[in-house]
Amino acid sequence: MSGFQHLSVDGFRRLCGVDLGLRDLTVMIGANGSGKTSLLDVFSLLAASAQGKLGESLRDLSGLTGVLTTGRAERLSLGLSLGVPGHQPLEYDLSIVPSGIGYSIESETLTQRRPHHSDPFKHIDSAGQTIRYFDIKTSRLSPPQWEQLSGQTSLAQVPKMFPEPEQFRQRLASSTYYHTLDVGPRSPVRLPQPIRPAKLPGKDGEDLVTCLYEMREAEPDRFAAVEDALRAAFPGFERLGFPPVAAGTLAMVWRDRNFPSGFYTHQLSEGTLRFLWLVTLLRSSELPGVTLLDEPEVSLHPELLAILAELLREAAQRSQIIVATHSDRLIRFLNPNEVMVADLAEDGLAKLTWADSLDLDRWLTEYTLDQVWSMGRLGGRA
Repeated sequence: MSGFQHLSVDGFRRLCGVDLGLRDLTVMIGANGSGKTSLLDVFSLLAASAQGKLGESLRDLSGLTGVLTTGRAERLSLGLSLGVPGHQPLEYDLSIVPSGIGYSIESETLTQRRPHHSDPFKHIDSAGQTIRYFDIKTSRLSPPQWEQLSGQTSLAQVPKMFPEPEQFRQRLASSTYYHTLDVGPRSPVRLPQPIRPAKLPGKDGEDLVTCLYEMREAEPDRFAAVEDALRAAFPGFERLGFPPVAAGTLAMVWRDRNFPSGFYTHQLSEGTLRFLWLVTLLRSSELPGVTLLDEPEVSLHPELLAILAELLREAAQRSQIIVATHSDRLIRFLNPNEVMVADLAEDGLAKLTWADSLDLDRWLTEYTLDQVWSMGRLGGRA
C-alpha cells in the first residue's frame, strides 16, 4: 500500500465541499477558524472509526450535531482514497446522519475501480441496516456471519482474512493526532518513567525516556541522529544519559558541557523539552500511517524551525505528515509543494489551496515564502 491520495469532506464545521489531494508532507497555515484544526479532527475521526471508536470520538467533538456545518448540512460525508501499487486506489466513503440525540451510519462503501469494468469492485457495501462484505470464499457480497455492532463502521468490523479492507483499516486506524505537548511541572514527560517497550514517545511524552533508551540500545544509528539534531539546535548539548532511579524505572539526564551535573527532564525548559519530544517522535522508525501535528512550533525558538522543517521532511518518507501551524517562520523553510493555505471564502466556508497551485514564481525570485505569505500573496491571513 502507498499513502492516502485524496480526502473529501462535506458538512464538518467550515469544511463543506472540500476535495483535496494529499501529499507526503502537508503543512497548513492560515488564520484562526480557517479550518486547519478541523482537517486534523476529520482525520482523527476517521482513524477512530476504523478503530471501532466512532461514537467515542464524536462525543469528544460534542456530538455529530456539534460538528455539522450550521444551517448548511444535514449529514457528514467523508471520503478517503488509498493508493495501491499496480492497481487502482481503494476508495472509502462514509455518511453519518443525526438520529435522536445520537447518530446513525447512513451509508458506507469501500470500492476499487477495475480496468474494463464500468462498475467498481465492492469490498464493503453498506446502506442502513443492509450490510454486505465481499466474501473471498464465495466470491460474492454477503451479509456478515457475525454479530455486527451498531454505531460502529463496517470497516472497523471487517474480518482480518479480507486482505484489502484490512490493510486499509490498519493504515487508517494507526493515524495519530499529536496535540501540543503538555510540559507542566507534573506532566508525564517530566517524570521518571517505567521501563517498558516503547517505539514512540507517547502523545503526552509518557514514554519519551524509555523510547529514547530503547532506541539507543536497538537502533543506535537512529539514536545518534536524534543527538545530532540536538547538537545542531543546542550548541552546548553533549549527550543523553539514562540513570536508573528505582527498580524498573529510568530518568533522563541532558548533558551540557557548560554544566557538569547536567539537567533532568523536570529541569529542562518548555521549548527544549518539546523539541526533544518532537525529534524523538519524528526520528522514530515506528511512525503511524498518518502523523497529525497541531502547532509543533509552540515554545520553539525561531532558529529551531529550520531543523524542524528538515525533520518533518525526513519523517514524511515513512509516514504521511499533516501539520497545522501559525508560524510564518516555519513556512520560510518549506517548499510551496509542502504548504497548504487555509482561507475563508466569502460564504464563510474554508478554502484549502496548495501553495504551488498559485502563481508565485515571480514573487519567490525576490522574497522567501514566509514573506510572500506575510504580504498576503498566499491568502490565509486574518
